[in-house]
Amino acid sequence: MQKSSKEGYIFILPSLLTLVAIVIFPTLFLWYVSLTNYDLSMGWEQKSFVGLRNFSFLFFEDKDFWYSLRISLLFMGVTVSLEFVLGLGVALLFHRHLRGKRVWMSLLMLPMVITPTIISLIWKLMLNTEYGVLNFIISQLGLGKVNWLGVREVFWSLILVDVWEWMPFVALILYAGMQSLPQEPYEAAIVDGASPGQVFFYLTLPLLKPMIVIALLLRSIDALKMFDVVYGLTQGGPGNATELMSLHIYRLGFRHTNWIGRASANAVILLFLSTFLTTILLRVLRREQGRGV
Repeated sequence: MQKSSKEGYIFILPSLLTLVAIVIFPTLFLWYVSLTNYDLSMGWEQKSFVGLRNFSFLFFEDKDFWYSLRISLLFMGVTVSLEFVLGLGVALLFHRHLRGKRVWMSLLMLPMVITPTIISLIWKLMLNTEYGVLNFIISQLGLGKVNWLGVREVFWSLILVDVWEWMPFVALILYAGMQSLPQEPYEAAIVDGASPGQVFFYLTLPLLKPMIVIALLLRSIDALKMFDVVYGLTQGGPGNATELMSLHIYRLGFRHTNWIGRASANAVILLFLSTFLTTILLRVLRREQGRGV
C-alpha cells in the first residue's frame, strides 16, 4: 500500500511542478513586486521595499484607478447579463426541433473560435464612422451616422462586440444543460396541465441553476479581466473612456510610466475581485447542489 502511494505521487509530480511554475510562483512574485517600487527604468537590484505605498497610491491618489474599476464592473455586469438573457433564448430555441440545427450551431460557434486580434480588426472596420458597414446600413434606413468609437458610444460598442463574441458560449453551456435534464418532471407537469410558462419558471430554471452558475462564473471572470479585444479595438481610448482595469495595469506597467510595482498592486486588486466573485458564485453552486437541484 505504501509503495502504491509513492507511485501515485510520482505520477502527479509533473502536474504539481507545472502548477508551481505557471500559477503559484508567478502569483507569489506578483505579490512581492506589488510591495516594491520597482520600475523598468531601474535595475532589479535597485528596487526597494515600500510596503503598502503602491496600494495607498491607487486608492487615494490615482483617480484613473477608480474610473477603471467602475467601468470594469459596469462592463462585466452589462455584458454578462445580456449574454445570459440572449444565450438562454438561443438555448431554448435549439432545445426545440429546429431544421438544420447542426449548421446553425456551427455558425453560432464561429465568433468564439476567431482570434481576438482578428475580431478587433474586423469590428474596427465595421464600426468606422465613414465607411463602416453598420453606418452604411443605418444610412440606408434614412438615419444619421453614429460615431461608434466616439467618447459617448465606444463603451457600448465594446459591449456589442463582447456579446457577439461570447453569447454563443453561454448558449452552448445552457443548451448542454437542457439536454441533460430529466424528462420525468416534465411529463408529470404536462399531465397536471402546467402551461409552458409554468414549466419554464418552475422546472427548467431551477433544474438549470448549476449550469447557469457555471456560465455566469466563467463569463464574469473573463469579462472582468478583458484585455485583448479592447486593446485591439480602442487601446483604452478615446482618452481613457475604455480603460478597463487590465488596460490600466498595462498603461501603468509598460506603456507610459513603467511603474511595475504600482501595476502589480493593481493586478493584485484585480485578483482579489476575481477571487471574491468566484467564491460567491461557487457558494451559490454548492448551495444549489446541496438542495438537490
